[in-house]
Amino acid sequence: MLTYLSGARLAGVVETPRERSLRRYRQFAARDPRVLLGIDPQGAWGEPELLGLMARRCGVSADPRQRSGPDVIDPARTLAALDAFAERLAVAARRHAPVLFGTGHPRSLLGFYATLADALSAAGCEVLTPAGGRCVDILTQFGLRTHRIDYVRRVALVRETEGGRPGCEPGAHCHSPLPVRVVLEAAAAAGGPLPELVVGDHGWLCGAGQLGFEAIGPADSDDPAPFVGQAEGAVRVVVPLDDGVRSSHYLPLTRYVLKRACLSQ
Repeated sequence: MLTYLSGARLAGVVETPRERSLRRYRQFAARDPRVLLGIDPQGAWGEPELLGLMARRCGVSADPRQRSGPDVIDPARTLAALDAFAERLAVAARRHAPVLFGTGHPRSLLGFYATLADALSAAGCEVLTPAGGRCVDILTQFGLRTHRIDYVRRVALVRETEGGRPGCEPGAHCHSPLPVRVVLEAAAAAGGPLPELVVGDHGWLCGAGQLGFEAIGPADSDDPAPFVGQAEGAVRVVVPLDDGVRSSHYLPLTRYVLKRACLSQ
């Protein structure tokens, strides 16, 4: 698996530019809400502290003088986090726990989550789908846009709407924690079960963790928020990997996680 992670550019030398990672670290240090992803950091996370954290958790270079070129994610750290991720899925399966899946990276990660959702459902977990069809206004680089919460194979995502019609297929790239907040509020208002585990990325991961839900998921080297959340106890497991490669590249990871969690596909 270590060799595969590097060969598929999921870890090792990845496509994420070092310049973008350092820019995101600066933005996080300035508490820019666009990169907080729903995390409310309690510590004094300046740029040096963030670079040190990302070096420890991801394996990126800790040298602040390295300011260009591709980022590097340590495959061994990715594999160790995948094992912890699988262990938490196994616990949920044994408990027949209600779970929620959501992604801000539908083009790359939807299949990964959907297969895990199918496996947990087969193991007796209820995969929750509250607030489908609800709308939420999200601030994007193009301004405030209305998005609709949707579910594909029981994985939550958002679609930008224009005149009430879907504007993005299979879903929008989204960093905002607002969708998961709407989903969790809807689940609570309906009086149904709340998730014992949330599996996702970006705002789904950080937003749920900040609200006190156990949350696990992947994060790239240019997204410090999940790793800060993990360091401060808001997020349970973060898997460092490139979250934007071809969806087919995640299939071996899916098989690995299912095997480690003793779940059938």
